Amino acid sequence: MAPKPSAAEVKGKLIEAAIRLLAHGGPEALQARKLAAEIGASTMAVYTHFGGMGALVDEVAREGFRRLSANLGRVEETEDPAADILTLALAYRRTVVDDPQLYAVTFGQSQPNGQKATLGDMTSEETRRNASEEGIEAFGYLVRAAKRVIDAGRFRPAPEFEVAAQLWSAVHGYITLEVAGHFGDGDNGVDHILIPLATALGVGLGDTYEAATRSARLAIEAWRAKEGNIGT
Repeated sequence: MAPKPSAAEVKGKLIEAAIRLLAHGGPEALQARKLAAEIGASTMAVYTHFGGMGALVDEVAREGFRRLSANLGRVEETEDPAADILTLALAYRRTVVDDPQLYAVTFGQSQPNGQKATLGDMTSEETRRNASEEGIEAFGYLVRAAKRVIDAGRFRPAPEFEVAAQLWSAVHGYITLEVAGHFGDGDNGVDHILIPLATALGVGLGDTYEAATRSARLAIEAWRAKEGNIGT
């Protein structure tokens, strides 16, 4: 007879089941009954291990941030910190494009059954204490990257949290529109929207147009060499 799974194992299975249901059926598929059936348990499993769907949605969002952090953490730093920011943006984009339903929940764009993830404010050192550890870790990659560019003299002196929040807003806005299908397929949006956007934002933050363009070219060439075609 197989041993009874631990509470941690059941919780993990429910989170993975929720992510699968999201991927195939969108937020409306995220229901306690379907989750339980997915792992061969009773509906009470959701309430026993999470207390309700709201807490489970929070855990799904945290898992989204964990996966995002893992992908951002694979981006190696180079001698060009401005190029590294665009490389992080491309890794961020790839993560979301590969699993858009998960990240709609992670960032609160979708609210399954009226449940919204509560991950707090990560835009400043003073307020990020209310955010989840997983969200802070993911945002931290942009904060560190912003600090490196500021320290290198490429961006004007400014609080790195504020600069990172501006970068995050621009990149996430682009990705949200791309996932919604507004920029066509493949690399079209990357080449004609994301890269010029990143270049313009860099110039606005204090970089020169020539340096920002050079860094963008280095980042995109390195990314393509490593990952192949960027688009879906």
